[in-house]
Amino acid sequence: MALKTFNVNEDIYFRFSSFCKEHGISMSKQVEFFMASQVEEDPEARQEYLKKLERIRKGKFLKVNSFSERYGV
Repeated sequence: MALKTFNVNEDIYFRFSSFCKEHGISMSKQVEFFMASQVEEDPEARQEYLKKLERIRKGKFLKVNSFSERYGV
């Protein structure tokens, strides 16, 4: 394991740090997971995410040909 230094926005860092503490997760492990997901050819998606995505895809949607005509924008 290597120790690395990154420059990140201070507000984002503290918000993410608080999030990790509240959920009892390791901040460095979350960063590692993110980095791995960016370089893997076929990253694994969690089953719960795939189920949620499928529910969204099957949702009821309005077909809009022209947003500006429909909503007057």
